[in-house]
Amino acid sequence: METACCSTHEHKHEEGAIQLFIPAILSAVLLGLGLALDHIWKPSFFQGYSRMALYLLAYLPVGFPVLKNAVKSIQHGDFFSEFFLMGIATLGAIAIGEYPEAVAVMLFYAVGEAFQEMAVKKAKGNIKSLLDQRPDQVHILVNGQTQIKKAKDVNPGEIIRLKPGEKVALDGVLISESASFNTSALTGESIPDSKRKGEAVLAGMINLQQTAEMEVKALYADSKLSKILELVQNASSKKAPTELFIRKFAKIYTPVVVGLAILICLLPYFWVENYEFKEWLYRSLIFLVISCPCALVISIPLGYFGGIGAASKNGILIKGGNYLDLLAKVDQVVTDKTGTLTEGNFRVQSVRLKNPELLPLINALESYSTHPVASAIQNHVGKVDPSIILDKVEEIPGHGLKGVYEGKSIIVGNFKLLNKEGISYDDDPSQIPGTLIASAYDGKYLGYIQIADTIKKSSAKAVKLLQKEGVVVTMLSGDKENVVQEVAKELQIDKAYGGLLPEDKVNHVQEIKSKSGIVAFVGDGINDAPVVALSDIGIAMGGLGSDATIETADVVIQDDNPLKLPIAIKIGKMTKGIVWQNIGLAFGVKAIVLILGAGGVATMWEAVFADVGVAFLAILNAIRIQRKKSFI
Repeated sequence: METACCSTHEHKHEEGAIQLFIPAILSAVLLGLGLALDHIWKPSFFQGYSRMALYLLAYLPVGFPVLKNAVKSIQHGDFFSEFFLMGIATLGAIAIGEYPEAVAVMLFYAVGEAFQEMAVKKAKGNIKSLLDQRPDQVHILVNGQTQIKKAKDVNPGEIIRLKPGEKVALDGVLISESASFNTSALTGESIPDSKRKGEAVLAGMINLQQTAEMEVKALYADSKLSKILELVQNASSKKAPTELFIRKFAKIYTPVVVGLAILICLLPYFWVENYEFKEWLYRSLIFLVISCPCALVISIPLGYFGGIGAASKNGILIKGGNYLDLLAKVDQVVTDKTGTLTEGNFRVQSVRLKNPELLPLINALESYSTHPVASAIQNHVGKVDPSIILDKVEEIPGHGLKGVYEGKSIIVGNFKLLNKEGISYDDDPSQIPGTLIASAYDGKYLGYIQIADTIKKSSAKAVKLLQKEGVVVTMLSGDKENVVQEVAKELQIDKAYGGLLPEDKVNHVQEIKSKSGIVAFVGDGINDAPVVALSDIGIAMGGLGSDATIETADVVIQDDNPLKLPIAIKIGKMTKGIVWQNIGLAFGVKAIVLILGAGGVATMWEAVFADVGVAFLAILNAIRIQRKKSFI
C-alpha cells in the first residue's frame, strides 16, 4: 500500500510539474516556428500582419499572466512592480517591431517562474510528507459496532477504536483506562508513552499492545500536526532582514529606472545630430529589461524557502527566513540536559541491596507503576515472578509504592518516602549520582537501586560539531549538580550548571545574552517555554505534543536528534551564502549590461540574458541547497 501511495504521489507531482511548463512549451514552439520562418525558410507571406500575428500568439501564453499581474499590482497601489517593467519593456519591443525579443523576454521569465513554483512545491511537499503521517481512514465506534470513516470527516465527540499497531489520525483524549503509545514518529522518544484515561492522544502516535478507545477533540484540519504544517508552509511570511531590504530597495529602484529609461529615450534629441526616436526607444527598452529586479525578487525569497525546505528534509522545522539568518549568526547554544542531550530513558546502573534475593520482590511491587523507573527495573530483573502475591498495594504520588508481602510491609520509592515512613538509612543520597530507588522491608532499610539516564549516541558528535563552528555550548539542568557535571565532562561541554529551577535558567540565559551575541536555547519547549521565549532563537526538541512549543519555539527538531543542531546552523549559513551570491550575481551582471545597453552595444538578447538568464541562474543556485545530501 505504501509503495503504491508513494508512486501515485510521485506521478501526481510529475503531472503538476508538466502543467507548470505548458504555457512556456507552447510559446517556445511558436517562437521556434517564427524564427525558422524568419531566418531559414523565409516565405514571402511571412511579413506584416501575418508575422505579427504568429509572434503575438507566441507572446500571449507567457505574456498575458505577467500583464494581468501588472494590472493587479497597479490596482493595489504597487505601480512600479517587476510585472509592470516586464510589460512596458515587451509591449514597447512589439511596438517597434522587435517581436522575437519581446516573446523571448516573457518566455524566459515564464520558465524561471515555473522552476521557482516547482521548487516551492517540492519544498512544501517535503514538509508535508515529513509531518502528515496520519492514516486517511479510522474505525468509528457506533452502538458498539465499528464503522470505517474518512478521517477528514470525523467530528469532535466521536469515538475511535485503535487496534494494536494502528496510527492515530486525529487529536483526542483516551477513554480506555490505560494505553501505551509509540511517539517516536512525533518526538523521537524511544520509550513508550503510557497514557491514562482522560489524557491527550495526538495524531501521529502509534497504539501499542492492546485495543484502545479515544474521543476525538479536534477536526482533522485542526490537529497539532496540521498547525505545525501550516506554520512551516507559511514561514515565508516572516521575512529575513536581507529579503526585507531587497523589497524596500526595489520600491525605490524601480521608479528611478523607469525615469532613467525615459531620459535615455528623449534627452539625446537635444544633442544627437541624426536623432532617431526608434533607435533610442529601443535602447531605453533594453535598459528597462536589464534593470528589472526580478532576479532578486524571485531568487532571494526562494533562497530562504529552499533553506526551510532543506531543513524540513532533515527533520528540522524552521518558522521563517529570519530564523535562518539568526541560525547563521549563533554564538552560544544553551541546552537542557534530559531529553535533549540524554535519552530520558532510564536504565539500572547498579544494585546496592543488603539482601539481593529480595530484588524480585521489589520488581513485583514496581510492576504496579507505569513510571519509566518501573520499566527500567523490569528490564534489568526480567519478568515478574507470578508466585509473589502482594496485598494492599498503594501508590504514593511523587514518592513511590507501598505493599504487604507475607504479612510484612515492602516499600519502594525515593528517600523522601523512607523519611515519611520513619525508616532510618545509612547512605547519603546527595553524594550518589543518578536517580536512586530506595527500598525497605519489614521496617528495615534494604538499600537502593541506582538508575541513570543514558546519553544520546549523537550528543558528543553534536557538541563537537557546534564547537567546530565556533559556537560555545552551555548546559543548564534541574538535575543534581554531580550528575550534570558528569554528563558535561563526558560530552566535553564548555560550561554546565545543575540544580536549577526554571527561573534560575532564565537568569542564566539573561546573563549569557548580556555577554554574547546571538543565543539559541534548546529544550523540551514545555517546562523551558520561558527560556525559549527569552532567547534570540528558541529550539524545541520533540515538542510536537505541546501547543506551547508550537507557539513559543522558532525551530522544532522533530526527531530529538542533537545532531540536527549543527545541521540547522550549517543550513542557516549556507542559505545566507546563497542569498548573497545571488545578490552579487544579479547586480554584477546587470551593471555591466546596463552600461552596454545605454551605449547601444547590447541588444535585447543580451538584455534578456541579463534579466531572465540571471534570474534563472539565481533560482538554480537557490534550489541547490535542497539537493545537498549531507550538511555534516
